Amino acid sequence: MFAVATGNQKTFEVGIYNKEVRACVKENNTHLDYGDEWADVHYQNVVAQDKAEALTMINDRYPPEQGFVIESCEIGTRRY
Repeated sequence: MFAVATGNQKTFEVGIYNKEVRACVKENNTHLDYGDEWADVHYQNVVAQDKAEALTMINDRYPPEQGFVIESCEIGTRRY
């Protein structure tokens, strides 16, 4: 989700993984809908006014009902 923060917006780094995929990988199985890489934390940068808005945006894109879990949500961006 690439965007540039403007005005009062901030960039949040959100760490997310899929608990259903983790369970499958642990049992040496494969999830029907998501690749094994979702067992590991993925980092998404989200531009939002505040942490609550960032979490809402991530939950809309990666629904908890589909096994996604937010591990972290911090202001800033990961340096690669």
